Amino acid sequence: MIQIKFTKIAKSILIVFLFVTQFYQGNAQSFDPIKSEEITFVSEGVTLAGTIYSPKKPHSSLVIVHGSGQEPRMDEFAKLLASNGICVLTYDKRGVGKSGGIYAGPEVGTNNIDSNNLNLLANDANAAVKLLQRRNKNTPIGLLGFSQAGWIISIAASKNPLIEFMILFSCPTITTLEQLRFQFYTDGRTDFWKTHTEEDAREHIKNDPDKYQFTATDPKILLNRLSIPGLWLFGEKDIQIPVKLCIEQLNAFKANGKPFEYSLFPSLGHNTAFSENTTPVEIALEWIKQKVAVKN
Repeated sequence: MIQIKFTKIAKSILIVFLFVTQFYQGNAQSFDPIKSEEITFVSEGVTLAGTIYSPKKPHSSLVIVHGSGQEPRMDEFAKLLASNGICVLTYDKRGVGKSGGIYAGPEVGTNNIDSNNLNLLANDANAAVKLLQRRNKNTPIGLLGFSQAGWIISIAASKNPLIEFMILFSCPTITTLEQLRFQFYTDGRTDFWKTHTEEDAREHIKNDPDKYQFTATDPKILLNRLSIPGLWLFGEKDIQIPVKLCIEQLNAFKANGKPFEYSLFPSLGHNTAFSENTTPVEIALEWIKQKVAVKN
């Protein structure tokens, strides 16, 4: 997927920091102290480094799964989750920060949505889940991720029975090759949906020849194997994934009894988790409490 520029990452981090600060200031009396613990764990022969944030009485647990890019652990977002009663493990992506291994991505000349790399990153997420389960056995454990994590989470959850729920911000339900066709078509144009129709996008996704040749990952095959609850949060103005097509596929799953839900935000784009609109995160937090939280 398109790499977010550093300025956008910095802005996103600032928004999350302000959101967390406001949350603490407005609700200081309701939060138990949060303990943080630096941890390491091994995945596929590589040592990864991260942090576990633990409230006093967690009702559920989450591992944060990265999107594309050279992403370190997401401390501020993890603190926000922990302040809402969730035990969170966040770690530096392999090849980033204090984690070992080699980072794969277009900025270093490699394909980060190749099936081999997605499976490797899914194994990393599962190793994190196993560590968190050993530390915190009495709560349901889920995965929460962004963008590219949609493919990674579906792979990880299909392999790991410890995973009991999933939350996906702006995550695709289409194949990796289909996503690239759409991404190349929008070409980063923020006014894309003012000049193109849904029919235009679907026709292009269906028929455009692929610029790159590699084995596609199809999350629908993996999602079809899952029976765990899932929540997708989409921005209608997204120009990296075709949101309405993804929603159509989720509706087909729902019609067949899958416990999958979604929320659509007409004014948002791809950055649903880190915009100035905090509603998507608030919905995700409430969904966890209603659907999967252990009552202590």
